[in-house]
Amino acid sequence: MFTLAAQGQGGMSLVFLFVVYAVIFGGFWFVFIRPQKKEQKRVQAMIAEMEVGDTVLTTSGFYGVIIDIQENDIIVEFGNNKNCRIPMQKAAVAQIEKASAE
Repeated sequence: MFTLAAQGQGGMSLVFLFVVYAVIFGGFWFVFIRPQKKEQKRVQAMIAEMEVGDTVLTTSGFYGVIIDIQENDIIVEFGNNKNCRIPMQKAAVAQIEKASAE
């Protein structure tokens, strides 16, 4: 038969188990989820601040100048050839250098 002391030990180990799970979840939050959310906010702010004339670096490694901004897309001019204008998604921009910094 179980005694009250044995039942108390089982309840205490259950509380300890919950504490361990909470610590593990908290660790995952600070190591994986929190930095990812900060990076998403940074990228969204960068995309919101895009202006015509800014120099961009795309995720594929090409440098270009923004010549038009639409709702979800931008038109980027690559190189010195004025005929090389390519529409792309805003999400394809990795970095922006403001035109005023030049």
